[in-house]
Amino acid sequence: MQYRKLGRSDIDVSLICLGTMTFGEQNSEDDAHRQIDYALDQGVNFIDAAEMYPVPPKADTQGRTEEYIGSWLAASGKRDSVVLASKVAGRSQMDYLRDGFETRLTPAQIRSALEASLQRLHTDYLDLYQLHWPDRATNTFGRRGYVHTADDDAVPVEDTLGELARLVDEGKIRSVGLSNETPWGLMRYVRAAQAENLPRVVSIQNPYSLLNRTFEVGLAECAEREDVRLLAYSPLAFGVLSGKYLNGAQPEGARLTRWQRFARYTNERGTQAAADYVALANKHGIDPAQMALAYVNSRSFVTSNIIGATTMQQLETNIASADVELSDELIKSIEAIHADNPNPCP
Repeated sequence: MQYRKLGRSDIDVSLICLGTMTFGEQNSEDDAHRQIDYALDQGVNFIDAAEMYPVPPKADTQGRTEEYIGSWLAASGKRDSVVLASKVAGRSQMDYLRDGFETRLTPAQIRSALEASLQRLHTDYLDLYQLHWPDRATNTFGRRGYVHTADDDAVPVEDTLGELARLVDEGKIRSVGLSNETPWGLMRYVRAAQAENLPRVVSIQNPYSLLNRTFEVGLAECAEREDVRLLAYSPLAFGVLSGKYLNGAQPEGARLTRWQRFARYTNERGTQAAADYVALANKHGIDPAQMALAYVNSRSFVTSNIIGATTMQQLETNIASADVELSDELIKSIEAIHADNPNPCP
């Protein structure tokens, strides 16, 4: 397993990160514990969660993912063996997260959210605490175009970062990260940290896969020049790049079979691109999922690749992608498919 620095911090994280948003919905507590044990045995030291998980988010399951990780931590005593990350929800109408209030990135809500996460996780600190999405109005979660909202009453970045600074000083978090951010948002946080002597963000967790390389437009340069590199989520595009949904297949228990709401990676262009990538992998005798993950692993602006699995076989395949190197010929063919059908599923 390879390890990379988390931004300009002294934290080393594995190239593969264990994503956990299926814990508590598609995966039981026993499943979760087996996944964590196996991942650690393979050299994975990085676990990512969020206060709103599992997905799809619901009031009656919210927090269950962190509870399952917390029960593993309590039983194993291996807190020092993992780099543990979680997230605070940005602006939304999920009022069950905040006792009937709209979620905002205010100092009071951030502190309340963190305390609840720490309690569920059975730990007194997080290695990385991330803002799950911005407080301001912007084009996130697959929206291509930006429509400006002049007065959206966004919580000032300095207020949000100031509370995170206090939590760092108190030892409750070690580092700060962003998620679902834009180039403007990332640089706004970097600038505020420099101007106000506040914690500098160490990472940005955004979608990145063969079907969605929009991170390369603007954000990749920021990531490289500012040492705020990518924690790539949805690297298999909800499993579409594994090929399991080809030709209209609906595998029993799979996410896209169970929930029609997840349509981000299933439009006509995305389906065609996925078929082309799977055919390319098969031509070269490589597992399609491993090819897709290995491509993400190879990008210099990536710190860690967040994989998820609902079965142990999937987990084994995905983690093993860390040892897969793509030939120059194969990468050239991947780039040709991308050029013909770029970013079909932003």
